[in-house]
Amino acid sequence: MGQPQQPGQAEAEAGAAGSGAPPLRVGMVGYAFMGAAHSQGWRTAGRVFDLPRTPVLAAICGRDAGAVRAAADRHGWASAETDWRTLIARDDIDLVDICTPGDSHAEIALAALAAGKHVLCEKPLANTVEEAEAMAAAAARAQADGQVAMVGFNYRRLPATALARDMVAEGRLGRLRHVRVTYLQDWLVDPQFPLTWRLRRESAGSGSLGDLGAHIVDLAQHLAGEWLTGVSAMTETFVRERPLPGGAASGLSAVEADEATGAVTVDDAALFTGRFASGALASFEATRYATGRKNALRIELNGEHGSLAFDLERLNELEYHDGREPGTHAGFRRILVTEPDHPYLDAWWPPGHGLGYEHSFVHQARDLVHAVAEGRSPQPTFADGLQVQRVLAAVEESAEKNSVFTPIAV
Repeated sequence: MGQPQQPGQAEAEAGAAGSGAPPLRVGMVGYAFMGAAHSQGWRTAGRVFDLPRTPVLAAICGRDAGAVRAAADRHGWASAETDWRTLIARDDIDLVDICTPGDSHAEIALAALAAGKHVLCEKPLANTVEEAEAMAAAAARAQADGQVAMVGFNYRRLPATALARDMVAEGRLGRLRHVRVTYLQDWLVDPQFPLTWRLRRESAGSGSLGDLGAHIVDLAQHLAGEWLTGVSAMTETFVRERPLPGGAASGLSAVEADEATGAVTVDDAALFTGRFASGALASFEATRYATGRKNALRIELNGEHGSLAFDLERLNELEYHDGREPGTHAGFRRILVTEPDHPYLDAWWPPGHGLGYEHSFVHQARDLVHAVAEGRSPQPTFADGLQVQRVLAAVEESAEKNSVFTPIAV
């Protein structure tokens, strides 16, 4: 016998039926910062884009019954669960969205795939290469049964970065020479900021490296269209003891409990250079100690014919220089990425009306729904997530060995 229909679910599925597209019933594990962002994506995608299946927010899961019920009401989920195993076992769930800390990604994803569900997993894919290998292998096996699995590297889904990828693929830059990427935040500058899960290796896997570095490694490789082959790295932990937290963290904020402290077991900053398969050179900086920088991601690619630059704080723009123009009037020019023929923008606003951070999650949901409906592998795959995990592992290995150049395992 199937699961009883939950309050609000009948209305949601009726809305899906009214759209003419069959429902895609989503169950999400995790309800904090990323849970809210993913909820926005699932809630909005079918209202903006014409989708082959209509996302239905069937159930959200978290350990605190009161908090997860409040999150369900706030974000539009039809029901709430307190055990992810129960959520996966429900036969009214088609896709499991994992928004938990990294220490549970592998267990939940493997169980969901074994239960015949499609899976979306937040980055980084796992806390270790071994976990990521098991997840990628399971996803490959599940694909034969029509299941899909995707990693949530949302910065690929901004119109400007999607346009940059198209321009590189078209040969606008020619042969790539340099890629430089920085991702700078400052929410740990205060040494009294509490010891949340993001600062514990057993929960987060790594610090700024996994949190921010995973994003910029994926984005650099995605835009370049090739993988890194080796790295040389340094990492540092600036504050090694922090107050214990006095409750659950909210986003990137938390409250200390008392004078008790605990050890920080992850990196606070990572700096590394790398080499791409083509011979192009790359530099990466990821830190949560850049005073005054809130969410400052910037990437620049230099090639034999031109250069491209993207700044997350100006996320509707690209800087482009065509090196083949006469020097008398050559220079970087701004491309305002708001035209309807730019990626994703045919469904949004008139030209000049910019989008924001949350739209990357709407586009992520859109792309995944199409992949599910068409039975094709979505990008980035779990194999892509595994490769990023191998880069992160090589960075840590290099840093431990006094920055020795370390090849990326394949």
